Amino acid sequence: MTTKQMPAGRGWVAAAVAVATVGWGANQFAPLLLMYRAELGLSPAVTQATFGLYAAGLIPGLLLGGPVSDRFGRRRVLLPSLVVSLLASLLLIAGGTGVGWLFAGRLVAGVASGAAFSSGTVWIKELSRPGTPGEPGPGARRATVAMTAGFGAGPLVAGLLAQWGPAHTVLPYLPHLALCLVALPLAWRAPETRAPSPPSGTENWSPAARRRFLGVVAPLAPWVFGSATVALAYLPGLVAHRLAGQALLFSALVTTLPALSGIAAQPLARRVATRPTRLLATSLLVVIAGLLLAAGAAAAADPVLVAVACLALGAGYGYCQVCGLQEVQRLAPPHRLARLTATYQALSYLGFALPYLLAAAQPRWSPPTLLLATTALAALTLAATVRRANTERRTSAHV
Repeated sequence: MTTKQMPAGRGWVAAAVAVATVGWGANQFAPLLLMYRAELGLSPAVTQATFGLYAAGLIPGLLLGGPVSDRFGRRRVLLPSLVVSLLASLLLIAGGTGVGWLFAGRLVAGVASGAAFSSGTVWIKELSRPGTPGEPGPGARRATVAMTAGFGAGPLVAGLLAQWGPAHTVLPYLPHLALCLVALPLAWRAPETRAPSPPSGTENWSPAARRRFLGVVAPLAPWVFGSATVALAYLPGLVAHRLAGQALLFSALVTTLPALSGIAAQPLARRVATRPTRLLATSLLVVIAGLLLAAGAAAAADPVLVAVACLALGAGYGYCQVCGLQEVQRLAPPHRLARLTATYQALSYLGFALPYLLAAAQPRWSPPTLLLATTALAALTLAATVRRANTERRTSAHV
């Protein structure tokens, strides 16, 4: 049985739909945290643990999916990832009966996301035509938009269905199951860009590229999802007591804001990206501004300020993600692109632990204090990475 492939010029759209679908499945759980906390009687730390456990599955999924994709092809990793993502939603549906199912579903969703994002973002890049001098390759921007669209639409739809629909522990997950069934045949028809090949015996990764990755990309990476998850999982809970019976609706709406602002930031990121150091500095400055707004929102316990902070943190996520992916695509040789992308993404998803750490520290310190301390850490990252990038630029100019 043969399947007609879609034209190569549109192939990136199919890969993007698959990545967005897995992103939908990864984030649809976020606005339901308050619901499960109330219905299952969970503590704040356990609630955040169900959200953060996703990273425990995601990181091995990334580190395995990247090398497998480089060796056997992008489609052979992305298709099974969609099936595993579908399975995760089925486990989360069972989560209405007990927290153990939620832990299992989030863990499996993480594995699916890791494998899908490590292969899918590279597939989008390889299927995208070369860009303009101002944007040498649109792959990083397209991959960011695909992930962010899924991250934003998933929680909005799930939250609205949980607020107003019947069977509120089941219905929110059904749209994702349908999307998986749509994305599977699309990904099956997309052109493969990486033929199966034996493992490479050489790394072909220059010492300068390695230093750039370790000194600039690695410190930046955790702020990608560190900023996003503060908005998604931490801030809404701080104002739940001000919202009466509308807490779930507010959570659904506010968790969509980081995705909207992350997508809206793409044209600006594209302009700033003509100078990598400027994009790096801008990305972390936006994160710092978002964290300062979050600290103010926490101090005032004001839902409107929480929404504003979520917009700023989402823009920081968008800038950081474009910056990190562009750096990786510039540094990695073709036969190691998915592997290095997976390493970068594994580091970026360490940021998923931030809401849990903030919630765990809350009995000792107030949320505004914790968020100001997080802001200081982001400022230190900005100073260290920009200094390292400028040093490398001066060194290369004299070579």
